[in-house]
Amino acid sequence: MSDRPETETDADPATAGQSGAERSAAASVPASVPVVRASLRGLIQQPRYRSLRNRALLAVAVALVAGFLLADWRLGVTAGVIAAIADAVYRARSSSTVPAWRRASVAERRTEAQLRKLERNGYRTLHARAIPGTEAQIDHLVVGPTGVYAVDSEKWDKQLPVRVQMGKKLYHGPFDKKARIAEAKMEASAASELISKVYGREVQVVPSLAIYGPAVPWKIMTIRGVDVYEGGRARKWITKRERALTDAEIERLYEIAAEVLPARYGED
Repeated sequence: MSDRPETETDADPATAGQSGAERSAAASVPASVPVVRASLRGLIQQPRYRSLRNRALLAVAVALVAGFLLADWRLGVTAGVIAAIADAVYRARSSSTVPAWRRASVAERRTEAQLRKLERNGYRTLHARAIPGTEAQIDHLVVGPTGVYAVDSEKWDKQLPVRVQMGKKLYHGPFDKKARIAEAKMEASAASELISKVYGREVQVVPSLAIYGPAVPWKIMTIRGVDVYEGGRARKWITKRERALTDAEIERLYEIAAEVLPARYGED
């Protein structure tokens, strides 16, 4: 058995003749790292470069067409530059650094602004609450003196009329909204069941559909158990009823709803 330190016993023969200082200096030199070169194809596939590529193609196409039609290459180039600028402005206004799944729709923001005004009257509101086990979501759940409400906010094309057939079918232009009505009713029923189970007695959650965009030719209409109205009426729709809950009941129901209906995108 050697009485030399183990590090010397296992030393590399190539450094056997070197002093300790020389070996330390050699050990401090990092090993070379292979350089990975990015491929041109990989760069082009990146979203940022793909957007620039598409903008360049748009500018070239507009320049060629305009130059040919106007018989002036300078006007064609000008048209191409204008097209590129317009595309850049449009994309800047239509994009956001906030992920789309975290952004509320325009309709939801408008309803939320209305409901915020109810807070001074004792109402409590939860936004974007998921129905466990489903993909469904209640846009706004309101608990207050007049009861518990589920409000779904919808932004529809204002060019298409809203109409009801035989008091049972809701149409937006040629589109039958039966599925949307059924979904709103299901969400409220599921919320009612979940809250009632914890609360210990039945709690009715009143479903509604707040429509923004097209004119709604009525104030409030109940279609297959769901109240449908123009979005700006959401606050009046909730407050027009008589008082049904005490302050203590409101607070308890709010706490239960927050527990059994999780936030769709997590709490901030």
